Amino acid sequence: MDALPRLYQDESLVAIDKPAGMLSVPGRGEAHRDCVAARVQAALPDALVVHRLDQATSGVMLFGRGAAVQRALSIAFAERRVAKRYEAIVHGLVAEDEGEIDLPLITDWPNRPRQKVDHETGKPSLTRYAVLSRDALSNTTRLRLEPVTGRSHQLRVHFAAIGHAIVGDTLYSQPVLGPRLMLHACELR
Repeated sequence: MDALPRLYQDESLVAIDKPAGMLSVPGRGEAHRDCVAARVQAALPDALVVHRLDQATSGVMLFGRGAAVQRALSIAFAERRVAKRYEAIVHGLVAEDEGEIDLPLITDWPNRPRQKVDHETGKPSLTRYAVLSRDALSNTTRLRLEPVTGRSHQLRVHFAAIGHAIVGDTLYSQPVLGPRLMLHACELR
C-alpha cells in the first residue's frame, strides 16, 4: 500500500496508520488524487472508506472489505457504537485532570472549512478528555480525547474554544506553533 502501514487486516476490514498531511479521500483536481483511499484500494480493491480523518490528523483509519461490511461499520459509527480515542498536545496547562466540553458546532459558511461554536443553531457536540501529562517548560498539556459525537473539526474547535488550541493547528490556533497538528487517532473500539 505504498508506505501506509497496515495495523490490522482480515477478510472483513483493514486498519491503516494514516500519516499527517495526507488526504483521506481524493480532493478536487489532479494534484489532490493521492490519498489513503486510493492507496488502500490499489492493493485491496474491495476496501471501502468507512470514516475520514482531517488531512492534518494522523492515526487509525478503517476500511470495510466489501459493501456489506462498509455499510455495517458506517451504521455503527453513525449510531455511536464505535468508541474513538485520540491523543493531542494542546497549548497551555489544562487545569482539570479530566472533563467534558459540551459546545454545539456548525459550519462557518463564509470561512469554510472552518467550523464554529453556535449556541442557537449548532449541532450538539460532546468531547471527553483526560490529562496524560503537563509540561510547564513548553506550556503544553498532553491529553487523551474521546469525541462522543463526530462533528467536523470537533476536537480542534472545542479545545480552541476553551483557550487550549491544539499545537500546530493552522485553522484554530493563533499563532500557529509546532511542526504539524499534534492530533493522533490512536484507537477505535
